[in-house]
Amino acid sequence: MSIRIGTSGWSYDHWDGVLYPQGLPPARRLEVYAARFDTVELNASFYRWPRESTFASWRRRLPEGFQLSVKAPRGLTHGRRLYSPEVWAARIAACWHELGDKRAVLLVQLPPGMERDDARLEYFLGALPDWLRVAVEFRNDSWLSDAVFGILEQHGAAYCVMSGANLPCVLRATAPFVYVRMHGPDHEHLYGGSYSEADLDWWADRIRDWQRTGRDVFVYFNNDGGGNAVRNASSLAARFGR
Repeated sequence: MSIRIGTSGWSYDHWDGVLYPQGLPPARRLEVYAARFDTVELNASFYRWPRESTFASWRRRLPEGFQLSVKAPRGLTHGRRLYSPEVWAARIAACWHELGDKRAVLLVQLPPGMERDDARLEYFLGALPDWLRVAVEFRNDSWLSDAVFGILEQHGAAYCVMSGANLPCVLRATAPFVYVRMHGPDHEHLYGGSYSEADLDWWADRIRDWQRTGRDVFVYFNNDGGGNAVRNASSLAARFGR
């Protein structure tokens, strides 16, 4: 079973001197990132979904064994709130084909104001091709239900495990893989702070627990400020000999 640890996004100016040499052209950041980590979560796709040719370019440029997770577009998750997903599902599937063996997981982050709707979730998951791995991040506590977990399990979709300010940390595995987003240890603000070594030890134990159940694990650090995500991801990966 594989363990992949990376960051949420890779193109940050404030990572110069942390991950990137000073003065490195932005166009070379992914190349340097991929020499350090074996996975990344693309967040820019939430704001503007890339063209099929862009996904094909990533497939060619990324090294063998690297896998890219991609955040679903806000037009689907926050605009339509998963309603009538067929057009977006077809577009995503076409791009996923172009990504080929570099594809990891489609992250579907629902808005905090979107309350539980089992029928809508089930219809949406049924509209996606069954070969597409998907994780759903719920930002409204009304979704925390065994019935919802059952819908995810039925469709082989992962409940997105979250770590961050005021977000419930529910260690529930609903798919053959586990998807974890590390939003930072700051109790008041998302994306803030750096995880302690004790925190990372605890998460390493949880990853081993999931691995023992035969699941792949994807972990992405989203506390990018000050290069914390780079340092935390590197430190956690080192616990697994990476």
